[in-house]
Amino acid sequence: MATMVTKETIQDYIGKTLEPSPWMKVEQSRIDAFADITLDHQFIHIDPERAAQTPFGGTIAHGFLSLSLLSHFGESFMLAFENVQMGVNYGFEKVRFLNPVAVNSEIRGVGKLLEVTEKAPGQFLTKYEVTVEIKGSDKPALIAEWLGMQFVA
Repeated sequence: MATMVTKETIQDYIGKTLEPSPWMKVEQSRIDAFADITLDHQFIHIDPERAAQTPFGGTIAHGFLSLSLLSHFGESFMLAFENVQMGVNYGFEKVRFLNPVAVNSEIRGVGKLLEVTEKAPGQFLTKYEVTVEIKGSDKPALIAEWLGMQFVA
């Protein structure tokens, strides 16, 4: 659940790593469903026998699957303004896929608030550095700079 902040108190969070999301298992059924939705049926994602013959040793999640889970992970660590009417994705400054997520791995999101800018009265642009960690690995799945806009009454 998001931590509620005000225009004044959000400044206290800049540069701080926030509470990570819970771990989530990435099962083959989720990878297959993502492949169907995105029409990306590359064998390294959906064919365990062929994927076993690659350096990955088995199927891996799509990088975009891991990225798409930021919305879910963000529910745990993102800050929300009091009286927020809505929040929307604004984009990314940078996304880097650093490590494949093997099937049945557990991943979680960790966010750090980098910037907050009031673009117009009641419209706040936030920038988070988000890391998707893989349980048991020192190298994360991805690191991104994620932009969001919150509209406050």
